[in-house]
Amino acid sequence: MTAVTAPAIRDDLRQWQQALRAQFPIVTGHPELAYLDSAATAQKPQAVLDAVQTYLTTSNANAARGTYTWANRTTELVERTRERVARFLGDRQPERSAVHFTSGTTEGLRTIARDWLPGFLRDGDEIVVPDADHQANIAPWREAQRLLAREGRHIRLVPMPYQSGSGDYDHRALAERAGPRTRFVATTHVHHVYGGDMNVQRIRRAVGPDAVICLDAAQSVGHLPVSVAELDVDFVVFSGHKALALPGSGAVWARQSRGPAFAPGGWSGTPNTVGIASLEAALDWLEAAGVERVEHWTVALAARLTEGLRHLDAYEILGCPLSLAAASTVQRRQGIVTLRHRAIDSGDLGFILFSHGFMVRSDNHCQGDAGEKTGSVRVSLHVYNTVEEIDRLLSVLASLQ
Repeated sequence: MTAVTAPAIRDDLRQWQQALRAQFPIVTGHPELAYLDSAATAQKPQAVLDAVQTYLTTSNANAARGTYTWANRTTELVERTRERVARFLGDRQPERSAVHFTSGTTEGLRTIARDWLPGFLRDGDEIVVPDADHQANIAPWREAQRLLAREGRHIRLVPMPYQSGSGDYDHRALAERAGPRTRFVATTHVHHVYGGDMNVQRIRRAVGPDAVICLDAAQSVGHLPVSVAELDVDFVVFSGHKALALPGSGAVWARQSRGPAFAPGGWSGTPNTVGIASLEAALDWLEAAGVERVEHWTVALAARLTEGLRHLDAYEILGCPLSLAAASTVQRRQGIVTLRHRAIDSGDLGFILFSHGFMVRSDNHCQGDAGEKTGSVRVSLHVYNTVEEIDRLLSVLASLQ
């Protein structure tokens, strides 16, 4: 893990956060509740709600199908947001890449598996699959293997190796498993259960310069800076609803440098223009807020929570045990903390916490077969969460010791 300084919550950062929190009507309208489930879906700032309202009341039309003003505006919106996504991802050569809109990460990954991968793989090739990550980044590659087998191409799925006890990828073991037939690697940027940055740069070093890397960025885009100029990956897939936009919006960014050009198959139907309008507004809002500051805030809250939890013997915290103390010098959790009570079932704990005003996720979090076998409670944070919410949550958890 990369050594970093444990984050501190400065007064100026608190003032910045208070001003941003005030822009989320659903949050300020329910001060008795603490929404701690942003890894499932994020709440929306007023700017996004306004953009949706403005689009629906001034320009609502189909894209690329008409010559009148509203249709032209909608077509321009779609193309402008493609460029906006590329800029937000730090794409320095957008003329060489492509952005395609999807309903979210799951559809994006399935589109790559269904429409691009068959034209890239040959009989005997290998795919690295992260079997302890989200099912959305596992099932599509298994499906592709089955489809290709029907055509007489047999593809081997190589399990991504993990470090024992931390949930991090074992990059040294991956380097040993990767070979000349390792053509495609499915990976995750931030783990949706363990909260760790999965060190994508090390994956490139482990698998070599020729393998295609597909990045599930559902828990990173909108939560921390994501730069495709720095990450030598070929695909970045994310969901708009986790990045402050509406549900049913998302995108695939494709580098277009290894393998054939990426283009979804079949007829291109009506795009989710409302979702695209919300995505443009969400990315504008995040850039104005400062994604680096958003990351600093949520990481600091996660550190405060883990620091408190490590003194409560009734709880087990999933993920790297070395990243719990606020003074820890190892890589921090990215705004996701997942825990278990040693005596209370996770479903029951979720109900108890809601009775105290906390909305958390409590199940197995759609993790793959190689992941956790027992349910847990996940606390996931965004810029609208506060220090006071974390302290109150710790007080309730302490009362259940």
